[in-house]
Amino acid sequence: MEEEKGKILWVDDEIELLRPHVRYLGEKGYAVDTVTNGEDAIAMVKETEYDLVFLDEMMPGMGGLRTLAEIKELRPSLPVIMITKNEEESLMEEAIGQKISDYLTKPVNPSQVLMACKKFLEGRKITGAAVSKDYIQEFNDISRALMGDMTHKEWIDLYIRLTGWGLELDEHPELGLKQTLIDQTRECNLAFSKYVERNYRDWVERASQRPALSTEVVDRYVIPEFQSGKSVFFFVIDCLRLDQWLVMEQVLQEYFTIAKEYYFSILPTATPYSRNAIFSGSFPSDLELRFPELWEKSEDDENSRNRYERQFLDKLLERRKILLKPEPKYIKILDADFGRSVENSINSYTQSKLTSVVVNFVDMLAHGRSDSSLLKEIAPDESAYRSLTRSWFLHSSLLGMLKTLSRNPNVVVVLTTDHGSIRSLRGSKVLGDREASTNLRYKYGRNLKAEEKAAIFVKNPEDYKLPRRGVATNYIIAKEDYYFVYPTEYHRYLNQYRDSFQHGGASMEEMILPVVRLEPRG
Repeated sequence: MEEEKGKILWVDDEIELLRPHVRYLGEKGYAVDTVTNGEDAIAMVKETEYDLVFLDEMMPGMGGLRTLAEIKELRPSLPVIMITKNEEESLMEEAIGQKISDYLTKPVNPSQVLMACKKFLEGRKITGAAVSKDYIQEFNDISRALMGDMTHKEWIDLYIRLTGWGLELDEHPELGLKQTLIDQTRECNLAFSKYVERNYRDWVERASQRPALSTEVVDRYVIPEFQSGKSVFFFVIDCLRLDQWLVMEQVLQEYFTIAKEYYFSILPTATPYSRNAIFSGSFPSDLELRFPELWEKSEDDENSRNRYERQFLDKLLERRKILLKPEPKYIKILDADFGRSVENSINSYTQSKLTSVVVNFVDMLAHGRSDSSLLKEIAPDESAYRSLTRSWFLHSSLLGMLKTLSRNPNVVVVLTTDHGSIRSLRGSKVLGDREASTNLRYKYGRNLKAEEKAAIFVKNPEDYKLPRRGVATNYIIAKEDYYFVYPTEYHRYLNQYRDSFQHGGASMEEMILPVVRLEPRG
């Protein structure tokens, strides 16, 4: 006799005919109690903590559906498998409406019954064992991959795999593999930041043999959609990581056929650089020549640096000799009330050939978590941060807009982000003059000094196609999960920003980004 695997109640007025099945389950390690009517079943459920109920649908007296309703009232989470001779659709709909977990059709055989038990009583354990085995294999494969000279496509594939495992392990916290994944991701980011440091200058100089960059998003993924004749909606969600997109994708699969590609954000992975590059199709140094006022202020804040996105996109389309009538629309959503008003009127925008929608909530969520002890308690790690993103999305105007658009076959949606964020866990001291910037994952100023292990040094901004801002300006860009802190009140700011989600640096989470095409299912 095997160790007991679960306690089962079998309810059937012909239970004597099922004794061979009951003995078989006993031999497989399950403890099975039997009763012949609904009344006794209710009494047993009140007295005993069962793990699973087999319930006959056709019994004299209290029938199966009524018994089911009373069991669910007593124990809402108790799995109930209905056994029936009647496969009428209306009966099944009523049983499903009362939340049966599954059903079997008479006559049942022993293997059917055993598989049902395994599914509900051992499924998590069996799945967990398979997940552990698969992850150990994946861990070894990734470790071997890091030993080679990887291409940008291989880095994208590796990051997709790591992200997928993050979501998989969310479902199996009991396996204790989360820290192993965190440690391996850190190891990968160490190698990735070195890879970016070696190759980035070549990427900005020549378009061949490089990943798609922010400057190519509109050319590659938006403009080709005009040929379809459909109304194109271009959504840019600020500061969205791949794992956050994947939890949103789970919700949207019901409404859209989804296709994904990937691109790399330019450096720094911050809104004034990466989002302007998306809408303009140009690197920051080129924008500095055409819009010198863009970089006049000393700080890279959201409102001052991204005032010209509509004009940038108009100029890009003009350079590509694309004339759209009616003229393209541009919407920036910075608060929930305005988001709701756009949601209510989103159908009116389908008259335009192109509507661009910038959504800033996820960036505010990242910054809000840094400043709010309550948000940090709600989302203490990446897993909880994903869960918080899902909760926001389910109740957001963004989902409302997308659901409305999914009902229009003459619409296509291209959705992406300008950069991601990384959970910053290691502070690094940086020196600079009083004019140096205050950004946590990148800085610019004169004579900036930082630890070599923590930073990419950009002595000549033009090498990275960054704005010069003055003759002696240089940049530093954080690697891995480091963040920069000045010596003044060092420990205060070190503690304040430790374990916050930041962006601007070189990491997989900030740089490797999805571009998603959503086509309504109709």
